[in-house]
Amino acid sequence: MSDLKVVMMGLGYIGLPTAALIASRGIKVQGIDVNKSVVDIINEGKIHIVEPALDGLVKHVVERGLLRASTTPETADVYLIAVPTPFKGDHQPDLKYVESATRMIISKLKEGDLFIIESTSPVGTTDKMAQIIFEERSELKGKIHIAYCPERVLPGKVIYELEHNDRVIGGLDEQSTKVAQDFYRHFVKGELHGTNAKTAEMCKLVENSSRDVSIAFANELSMICDKAGINVWELINLANKHPRVNILQPGTGVGGHCIAVDPWFIVSEFEKEAIIIRNAREINNYKTEWVIEKIKSTALQFELDNNRMPIIALMGLAFKPDIDDLRESPALQVAETLLAENKYHLLLVEPNLEKSDKYDLSDYEKLNRDADIVAYLVAHKEFRGCQFEALELDFCGVKK
Repeated sequence: MSDLKVVMMGLGYIGLPTAALIASRGIKVQGIDVNKSVVDIINEGKIHIVEPALDGLVKHVVERGLLRASTTPETADVYLIAVPTPFKGDHQPDLKYVESATRMIISKLKEGDLFIIESTSPVGTTDKMAQIIFEERSELKGKIHIAYCPERVLPGKVIYELEHNDRVIGGLDEQSTKVAQDFYRHFVKGELHGTNAKTAEMCKLVENSSRDVSIAFANELSMICDKAGINVWELINLANKHPRVNILQPGTGVGGHCIAVDPWFIVSEFEKEAIIIRNAREINNYKTEWVIEKIKSTALQFELDNNRMPIIALMGLAFKPDIDDLRESPALQVAETLLAENKYHLLLVEPNLEKSDKYDLSDYEKLNRDADIVAYLVAHKEFRGCQFEALELDFCGVKK
């Protein structure tokens, strides 16, 4: 067992899996969360999020005494910040949680400690947090190591990807980069690429912005093809036969806490320069509105033809296929928008959620006798091969 002690600030979708993985290497980890119920659940060896393989790992490290959760941090050797970075105002990044987490550990810092931000952040955030630390603890200047290291994980495969994916690690100085790389070698098998903090911060934002732009092209193409009377799925399949063309699949929009959020961090700081990045965000957001209008116009035509309002099945609420994560989900936005109008008879289908305190969920296998219109919003594997005696609207390619 290592003598190293780690404090993980934030026990959400990234913080908890990372804390558990570190603890599995024999390193004692104290996980911090402001939600007391989350702390209690973890200390029972259980988890409050859905992620394959995580429940067993947390149970194992908690039982061995390597991971425990609290609401306030103790003294450690390494402090990691993995808290949310939401919006405020007009897509302006809000660093209040990163700053709050940083301030919570300032009094604990000592010479030789390592402070790492993993939260997705605007360029310059690591410098700002360092300034906050040294304003209160000026004696620590040049005595502690500060770095930025963003995660690169896919929901549903978080544990595997935390361990095997390459990481970009940027310190405020070369020594901080090296010390941070040495720490990550305890639990990361992928290559650790050293750089400076600003480059590492921008790298995270650029990765997701690049994906957002590629998705925007596919989504824009789908709307063009709809107007032209062309099957977009067939078109993309044929275009991708070109050896240097790889068009992605269009969908209901873009969701999740990364691709739908991170590009705005660039736009907010580089408004005049980030033209393509902003346009891609706007296209992907508009695609969701377009889907809503297509469903509404189809429902209106049904009403005119049948003299009654249709029963509409909305297939999928998660932000991507085969997961239960609803964060920034365009499918959920479609459902909530139509529900708010209070004029449609809706059946909400999400096979990855056993139940919901907020939504009345329907069984997709029983829709055939009920639904008049079936709108596929998310390409869950359960929907492939489904046949309904209803008008089908496919916005995600599940029927291609």
